Amino acid sequence: MQDAAIISHYFPNLSDKQKKQFAQLGPLYKEWNEKINVISRKDIDNLYINHILHSLAIAKVIQFKPGASILDVGTGGGFPGIPLAILFPESEFHLVDSIGKKITVVKEIAGAIELDNINADQIRAEQLKFKYDFVVSRAVTRMKEFYGWINMKIKPNSIHDLDNGILYLKGGDLEEEMDELKRRYKLYDLTEFFQEDFFETKKIVYIPVFN
Repeated sequence: MQDAAIISHYFPNLSDKQKKQFAQLGPLYKEWNEKINVISRKDIDNLYINHILHSLAIAKVIQFKPGASILDVGTGGGFPGIPLAILFPESEFHLVDSIGKKITVVKEIAGAIELDNINADQIRAEQLKFKYDFVVSRAVTRMKEFYGWINMKIKPNSIHDLDNGILYLKGGDLEEEMDELKRRYKLYDLTEFFQEDFFETKKIVYIPVFN
């Protein structure tokens, strides 16, 4: 199952609009990836599992509430921000990347699927002036460095069951890397949520910032 049907399989309560938006992503990313390489050429056929469903793993850990603000750092072609913005249309997403071509792709795809709860900017996370409920990302750097970039960008008061903080998609053995950070954290194995082989070593790292 390597098309939009896999999204409905794991998220059965999608609206017709959300189903249409997810279905549009496949052709759009193939088209844009031929112009601007935002996904590995050999990986584009695995878009729905390796990128879209992977991004949506965060929704198995938290349901973003209406009005919540989420920052996606190093979004690349829009992951995890675009899939999450489709799933949570009443939350606000700010997608940032230091590479302008990638932000061009994000804006074009968001526009094509009429996704109006996204802002996308070419900027480094350290330069941002705003604060957010959560920061999400897919393995842009080691966690100690990442935490230094964004820990001052988190709002102190949470509107969710999870305290405000970081939700970071990463694979492999993370013990040494997390020990560097010297902060409380929790790991979620994605095999708890998805049965595909791709997720065997994949995790979400959750780090609350204020305790």
